[in-house]
Amino acid sequence: MQWQEVRTIYPDQYVLLEILDSHTKDNIQFVNEVALVRAIQDPDEATRELFKCRNNNIVYHTGQEKITIELRNNPLYRSR
Repeated sequence: MQWQEVRTIYPDQYVLLEILDSHTKDNIQFVNEVALVRAIQDPDEATRELFKCRNNNIVYHTGQEKITIELRNNPLYRSR
């Protein structure tokens, strides 16, 4: 499914997606095709789901024109 289709079906909502196809240029991942897992109504729930995402799953808001993800080579994690 194309991102524009998801945006049309679920306007102004958070959605949980699986990335099916993407390409990378200059440390930016551009997502071409996705599979919709489910829509998320509550912003707090969207945040919780985002922290649980692994592999090719992401939470994104349909208000965005395109799905772009900045790739970090050395992510910093802070813990106590």
